Parts: sequence; structure tokens; C-alpha cells
Amino acid sequence: MKKIVGFLGLSAICGVAALSLTGCNGGNGETTSEESKGKFGFIFLHDENSTYDKNFIDAAKDVCKELNVQAVLKVGVEEGEACYTAAKDLVNSGCKGVFADSFGHEAHMIRAAKEFPNVQFAHATGTKAHTEKLDNYQNAFASIYEGRYIAGVAAGMKLKDMMAKNSSVQPKVGYVGAFPYAEVVSGYTSFYLGVKSIVSNATMTVRYTNSWYDENAEATTATTLIDDDKCVLISQHADSQGCPRVCNNKGVPNVFYNGANTALEDSYLTSSRINWRPFFRYFIQNTLDGKDMGYDWTGTIANGAVEVYPASSIAAEGTQAKMDEVKAALVAGTLNVFDTTTFTVGGKTITTYEADVDDMGDYVGETEVISNGVFQESKFRSAPYFDLRIDGITEITK
Repeated sequence: MKKIVGFLGLSAICGVAALSLTGCNGGNGETTSEESKGKFGFIFLHDENSTYDKNFIDAAKDVCKELNVQAVLKVGVEEGEACYTAAKDLVNSGCKGVFADSFGHEAHMIRAAKEFPNVQFAHATGTKAHTEKLDNYQNAFASIYEGRYIAGVAAGMKLKDMMAKNSSVQPKVGYVGAFPYAEVVSGYTSFYLGVKSIVSNATMTVRYTNSWYDENAEATTATTLIDDDKCVLISQHADSQGCPRVCNNKGVPNVFYNGANTALEDSYLTSSRINWRPFFRYFIQNTLDGKDMGYDWTGTIANGAVEVYPASSIAAEGTQAKMDEVKAALVAGTLNVFDTTTFTVGGKTITTYEADVDDMGDYVGETEVISNGVFQESKFRSAPYFDLRIDGITEITK
């Protein structure tokens, strides 16, 4: 029985770019496909210009090289029929497993999984594996809220330092979000709770770009947060350099996502990301071994699937020590990000909440997710389902 598993040259093909790589064997860095243990296919929404996709691409290349399997990477695959076509092409080319990285790929991956029951399929950020119950399809994500919380602590330390040095600085943080989905809400809420753990009266304004990757929109949104909303520190859940470049030009501290941004030394504070290497090792090795992998894989900060980059040179004194302390508490389980005593909704502490875990398209909650005073994020499926709008955060959706 499957279950949730915790720890988690270019040519045009079907309108997308495809790159075939093989495992490392010294010398020229490649083996022939005959020497490898098999082929695995990877489908990406964008290419390496997107920090989100680059994070997956780098991990896929590294793990395939490590495990001596051939990787076939398809980039620029839209969230539609093109995903099914790409998956089918990868299967027909001999791939033992196929992975896709974007939410809108899921329906097309499920279609392919049903058509090819002897091939393993995996999908990041998806929600339906535990309801579809296919033996060859699983979802994967990680408790990135832990990383965002630690990054929020670093932001709170910086904010506190700025306020101590200049009495005119107000504790107002801005956040560039992609869409008002649970994944983004969970992320910005955990970041804010990290800030609030240091600066208790901090507030945050969230504005959306309605795109995962739009450099102009992200830059414009960051500018609005700084100039109009008077936010003095910015973070993001968006995939380009648009927001951090604005922050760097304006000298506003920025918490990045999916990689270190040390080149922007006037603004970069820290960053968090999901390290997909543990999941790719798990997926590839278990596929090769023919083992049951469960419906959901959830990586954690404890097993290295969630990472936070070191505090930069612009961080407040003592920031790294505090980040290390908080990480240790999260790993030990003595600190919970969504401890319900640390936030309110409409002025009230939440003691019960049914979340829409079984995503049936009705947007109706059916699963009680609060126990022992903690909102149990990513316990009942890997993809986030925290969608509460807590006090202290102003969400601007227009």
C-alpha cells in the first residue's frame, strides 16, 4: 500500500528544447547510454533563466551523474498538452521514470501515468497522487516553510537593527508573490512569522504578479512595495531577478529564493530553497530497484531537502548564530513554524481548521489539520495546504 513518505546540444522536439545527458565516468565526463543504468526524463516549465527551474535542472544533472543514469531534459514545456506530449516522447525514448516540475503539469502527467503503467512518474507541487492512487505516480515537495521561517528570522534581525539605528524606519515588510495559492500563502506566512518572532509589531504587505516568472512584473511589484507601500525590506516567491535587482538599486534589503544572490551585495541578505537532490536520488534509485515509493514524498530541513544560505555581509550582528539556533530547534522538533499560539486570524486563535487536502476541485476543506496546537502543514500530502490569512499581513490581489 502506498503512503506518504517523509524525510522528499539543444534540439527542437515537440516545440520544446531537449537536452540528453549521461552519467559521469571521468575523462570527457560522459558515458555512453549503453554503460548507464537507464534513462530518466525531466520536464521543466522554463529553462535555467528561471531560478525555480534551474534549481531542479542542476539537481537532476547532478544526481543522474552520481547514479550513472542517462538524463533527458526537456525545457520550456507549457502547462498543457505539451506536457503530455513531452512525457509520451520520453517514455517512447526508453525512460524508466519521468518527472515534471510545475503545478499545471499534473493533469497531463496523470494521463501519461495511466497510459504507461510500467513507467514511474513523479511531479513536484502536485496534489492528486494520494487521491488518484496510481502505483506509478507520486507527488513530491518539501517543508520549505521551515527555510522561509529561518530566512524570516534573518530579516527580522535586520529590521530590528535598522529600526535601532534610525527611528524613522517603520517595521513594514513587503513580499512579491506569484499567485494567491496555498503554496505561496504558506511560504509568505512562514516568512512573516519568522520576522515577527524578532520584531513583534512587524507588518507585511503582499502583492501578486499572477505569474511564476515575469521579470518586468516582479520588478514593478517590488518598486510599488518600496515606493508606494513604504516597505523597508522585501522578500519574494517569484522566479526571476526582477525583484532583487530593484532592491539592490534602491539599497533595500532583500531575502531571495532558490539560490544565493551574493553578486547583489548592496541588498542580498539570505535565501532559502528546496534541494531536490534527495528526492531525485530516492525516485531514481527506487525506480531502478522496483520499490514502492508512496503517493507523496516530503523532504525536510532535517534531511537536507530544505536549505537556507548563510547570512550575508549586510546582515545584522549575530544573525547567523540566531539562524543556526532556530534551525536546531526546528530539527529537534522543539519549535513549530505554524504554532497556533503565535498568530491570530480575525483576532482569534485558531483551534480547529479543515483544509482542502483532497483536492477534488471543489475548494472545500475536509481534513482537520490542527493538532497539539500546531497547523500540521505537509503532513497529509506533500504540497502545501496552509491557506489561512493571518493578522498582520495585508494581501493586495488587484
